[in-house]
Amino acid sequence: MTLLILSLAPVALILAYIYFRDKYEKEPVGLILRGLLAGGIILFPAAIIETLLSRLQTGWSTMPSALYTGFVVAGFTEELFKFLMVSLLFLRNRNFNERYDGIVYAVAISLGFAAVENVMYVLKGGMQVGIIRAFTAVPAHAFFGIVMGYYFGLARFVPGARSANLSKAFVIPWLLHGLYDYLLLSQNQWLLLCFIPLMFILWRIGIKRMKLHQQASAFNPDSGNFLELPVGEEIENGDKNEVV
Repeated sequence: MTLLILSLAPVALILAYIYFRDKYEKEPVGLILRGLLAGGIILFPAAIIETLLSRLQTGWSTMPSALYTGFVVAGFTEELFKFLMVSLLFLRNRNFNERYDGIVYAVAISLGFAAVENVMYVLKGGMQVGIIRAFTAVPAHAFFGIVMGYYFGLARFVPGARSANLSKAFVIPWLLHGLYDYLLLSQNQWLLLCFIPLMFILWRIGIKRMKLHQQASAFNPDSGNFLELPVGEEIENGDKNEVV
């Protein structure tokens, strides 16, 4: 029971943090639970594909294997399944009526995936694995979800840039995920030294993306929000910044 709690506690804390930062119109709890469940379910087909892709490696040295595993086996497969699930469940849902909502839904999918994965790893590896993953793997999945949801928000609400932002909603989390895994799998001490700065950068990216969409949600007419922003606050609109 202790290991199970250790596995799920970081998931619950991060999800609560993301949920309560939605200041203007919180998403239905039922939808968030649906996202968590869907994220947990997609781990199993993703794991099957990852296993098949891993079998293509025969006699590879460490660095090529780390690149392939990080960017193809893990990064591409897992982020593709998350992207497809967010698209199917939430992209056209009527409750997705603010940019920030994309972050909430994508993080729910990502943390559902992370929850099941974390339980499997921690029950097998024990307390030490649980503590390490609580500060690495689980937050990383959340960060990838934040970036994915950020671009889903732009795709839904920024006219004329839907295709570009949908592409970014998959490609950028995939590349970040691949880099994250590559650094860990490289077994190179210099690359491993980059891991902590990477986690810091991911945190900064995530916080900035959340703030940008919170600002946009502050005066979203679709949800009835008309709060004024201070002069000079920036709202990212597609590929450029507009000063409000």
